[in-house]
Amino acid sequence: MSYIDGFVIAVPTANKQKFIEYAKKADTIFTELGATRVIECWGDDVPEGKATDFRKAVKATAEESVVFSWIEWPDKDTRDAAMQKMMSEEFEDERMDPKKNPMPLDGKRLIYGGFDPIIEL
Repeated sequence: MSYIDGFVIAVPTANKQKFIEYAKKADTIFTELGATRVIECWGDDVPEGKATDFRKAVKATAEESVVFSWIEWPDKDTRDAAMQKMMSEEFEDERMDPKKNPMPLDGKRLIYGGFDPIIEL
């Protein structure tokens, strides 16, 4: 069964097009390293919860939108090998160079995790 990396990010709404351009460049790296699919979703109907919600999770302001993303991998081993390669000191790719492809968001408020699917329909 596949393996999923999930992300929730607060992005300034004014930076929507910058985010799309950033993601198009950066996300191709994941597919080159074995991901089967990368999905970036711009918040459209993100309700406010009483105790918690997506906006609270990333401390999104009124001027920010929530982005929900995931990367599908064929298996955890492929994902782990890709992440190890990307985090290595030898990995250099201008698509991840902040000077050539700056992140249009506050990376400190990005939340992420790896998930093992338990049901797939």
